[in-house]
Amino acid sequence: MNTTHDAAYYAHGTPAERWERAQLFFDAKDYTAAARVLTGLVEEVPEQTGPRLLLARSYYHSAQLRRAETELRTIVERDPVEHYARLMLGRTLQRQNRHEEAESHLRIASALAGDFAQD
Repeated sequence: MNTTHDAAYYAHGTPAERWERAQLFFDAKDYTAAARVLTGLVEEVPEQTGPRLLLARSYYHSAQLRRAETELRTIVERDPVEHYARLMLGRTLQRQNRHEEAESHLRIASALAGDFAQD
């Protein structure tokens, strides 16, 4: 496909159709294609957590860690108690060897999930 046709394919359809297509790509482990669909969707509906979180996960699984971090930080800034985004942010930072920074996010995610340490 040429890039114009390529871009048209990933942007084609209603937001609901693109969300479904992105999930299919993600489930098929085609994380780069999922991210391409989701990028436009997130721009269109920036307030929705679901598409942004799946975009972050797509970036994470395709080793685009800085991009994953950016999306996850956006989610956490808007919704500090979004435990899965906190967990993913911690894991993303770990993969970048930023362990000290990751630790606080992982602790918060654990607490939000109710996984309190037993004394």
